[in-house]
Amino acid sequence: MTATDLLEPTAVFFGLLCVWLTIRQSIWCWPTGLIQVALYVFIFFEAKLYSDVALQIVYIGLQLYGWAHWLHGGRSDVPLPVTRLTRRGLGAWAVIGFVGAAALGKGMATYTDAALPYWDATITSLSLVAQYLLARKALENWWFWILVDILAIGVYAAKGLYLTSGLYAVFLVLATLGFFEWKRTLRVPAPA
Repeated sequence: MTATDLLEPTAVFFGLLCVWLTIRQSIWCWPTGLIQVALYVFIFFEAKLYSDVALQIVYIGLQLYGWAHWLHGGRSDVPLPVTRLTRRGLGAWAVIGFVGAAALGKGMATYTDAALPYWDATITSLSLVAQYLLARKALENWWFWILVDILAIGVYAAKGLYLTSGLYAVFLVLATLGFFEWKRTLRVPAPA
């Protein structure tokens, strides 16, 4: 029995709880997310998915940022509203995500023994974009999460992380539901 055999089910539980709370726009999504990402640092290191290890470490900071922004980012103690990106903003974030994936993938392929370096890097880079947009409560964060989930299902299954692959299959469904739920609560129809 490896450490992954013990940690992965716990990380999956906290991941599901985190996304469910995120869909509900509950502040508790952030502390549950912190637990999940801390566990995945160890899981992905053992699987030699180094881009994902780095991602989980960065997520720790983004979890803290999102937590603070959701608590204090609204005006006059009003909860932070869901907003929309402009087309130009969405395009810019997509370019940032894919350029970051190419650069990180090249680095991982060149300097490490990373498994699936370009696929792993794409998941990492697009996840960073998605997580930042989530912290800002931009509706389009869910589009990035849907793409990440599709890629992650295959990568994690290929590495034998079947529970995590299943988790991302559930995340795919939840991200789709999250998009429609957040769209329903959107207060400002114009791009922000």
